[in-house]
Amino acid sequence: MLDLKIYLILGAILFCIGLIGFVSRRNMITMFLSAELMLQGVAINFLAFSRFRGNLQGQSFVLFILSVAACEAAIALALIVILYRAKNSLDVSKWQDLREEDLEPNEDPEILLLDTFQIEPMPTLPVAGHRPAKEEDASHV
Repeated sequence: MLDLKIYLILGAILFCIGLIGFVSRRNMITMFLSAELMLQGVAINFLAFSRFRGNLQGQSFVLFILSVAACEAAIALALIVILYRAKNSLDVSKWQDLREEDLEPNEDPEILLLDTFQIEPMPTLPVAGHRPAKEEDASHV
């Protein structure tokens, strides 16, 4: 039988990975997935304590966490789609207009540099091979 420490270490690792991902990334989808990873780390800890103590309280908390996480996933993905349609970007730093009125904007110099560059169009390759005959040309042959 696995020891309680192994489950707690696994839950702590998942929570720390989620926390680092949430703090270090600016992409909304990555931040959302990192928050879900933190929830799963907490759920593993609840399950480990529930099994170790021999009661069902931790398992009932996990069912509550999973149902809240499912609702949060639906709402968060809908918000991500709406926000992407408005700004055509998933970068959180471009949403400075959603802050409170008395707060100063947080200007990230890295983003400001990216906005000044013009993105060149991707090169296209020429069509290779023979052009297929149209139906009109094939009927006259």
